Amino acid sequence: MKYLINPNFLCRNLTGIERFAFETCKRLDKILTPQDDVRILVPSNAKTIPDYKNIKIIRIEKVLTSFPRWDLFTFAAWCKKLNATGINFSNTAPLGKRCGISFIHDIYAKDFPEDFSSKKEKLIKLYSCFNYKNIAKNAKKVLTVSEFSKKQIQKAYEVKDERIEVIPNGWEHFNSVQEEQIPDTDGFLTPGTYFFMLGSLQKRKNLGWIVRYAKAHPEQKFAISGKAVSGFVSNDIADLQKLSNIKLLGYVTDGQVKTLMKNCRAFIFPSYYEGFGIPPLEALSVGTKIIVGNAASLPEIYKNAAIYIDPQNTDCNLEEMLSVFEKDSSSKEAVQKVLAEYSYDKAAQKLYNIISQ
Repeated sequence: MKYLINPNFLCRNLTGIERFAFETCKRLDKILTPQDDVRILVPSNAKTIPDYKNIKIIRIEKVLTSFPRWDLFTFAAWCKKLNATGINFSNTAPLGKRCGISFIHDIYAKDFPEDFSSKKEKLIKLYSCFNYKNIAKNAKKVLTVSEFSKKQIQKAYEVKDERIEVIPNGWEHFNSVQEEQIPDTDGFLTPGTYFFMLGSLQKRKNLGWIVRYAKAHPEQKFAISGKAVSGFVSNDIADLQKLSNIKLLGYVTDGQVKTLMKNCRAFIFPSYYEGFGIPPLEALSVGTKIIVGNAASLPEIYKNAAIYIDPQNTDCNLEEMLSVFEKDSSSKEAVQKVLAEYSYDKAAQKLYNIISQ
C-alpha cells in the first residue's frame, strides 16, 4: 500500500495537533524500512523541512495558504495522482474515498456549539463539524487520541469499533527543549510563588475559572502564557488584565515555558474540554505538580498523578489541595506510570501497525 502524509502541520505553528504530527512522523520514519512506500509532500512555505530517511519527501512549489482548499482539493488531487492513501493528522481530510486514514483529535465544535458565537466562530464550527462528519463516514480508519474522544465520536457519528483506533499523545519532545529565562522586572515570577497556565486562549481553556478563583484568593499568583487563537478568544481576557495577582505573559518560547513550569508552584489546567491535553504531561516530565479539570479526557490520561478541580466551581483552596497531595507517598509512582504510558514512540508504533495491515 502506498501512503501520502498530509503536510499541513508543517505550515503551522507547533501547537498540540501539529506537535503530535511532527513528533509521530519523526519516529515513524525510524520504524519504516526502505521497502515501505510512505511519502510526504513538502510545500514551498513549510516552516520546517523534515530530515527523513525512509519517508520519501516530495518537494512542490505550491504554497499552502488556504487549508480548506489544500485539504479538499490539492491534497486530494495528489493522492489520486500517486494512487496513494492519505494520512491526515489535523482534524481535516479530503472528501469521500480520498479521506484515507484520518485523525479526529476531539469533536469540540460538535460537543460545545455554544462556544462559537461570533460570525467567524460559527464558520469555524461549521467547517469543523463538516470535517468530523466526513472523516467519521469515509475514512478507512478513524484515529483519535483518547478513549474519551473515541466514545464521543462513536456517540455522535456511529463509527463502528473496527473503524476507529486510539493513538495517544506523548511528551518526549520536551527533553530536548533548552531552558530560557523570561524577563521578570517586578519579581512576579519568583520561583515557587506562582501558579502557571499554558495554552491557546480558547474558551474551553476556562480562563473564567482563573478569574473567579484569583478574585477570591488575592494572596495567590497566576502567570498565564499563550496566544489568542483567531475566532476562539476567551471573553475573560479583559477581566484577567484587571487583577494584580495575574500576569498575562503572551507568547513565550518553548524554552521559557520549560523554565516557567520548573519554577512554578504548580501547573494549572482548568479546561472543561480536551481530547488529550499535552501541557500537563510536559509539566509532569520536569517534576512539576499539576492541577487539572476533572472533565473530558483529563482524568483518563492523568489518573492519580494530578490534583483535580471542578471546572465549574472555584470553591476550593489550591494551596491546601497541594499540601494534601504532597503528603501522598504514592503520587511520585503515579507520575512515573503516566509518563511511561504515553510516548511518541508508542504512537508511531501504533500508526505503523495500522498502515502495515
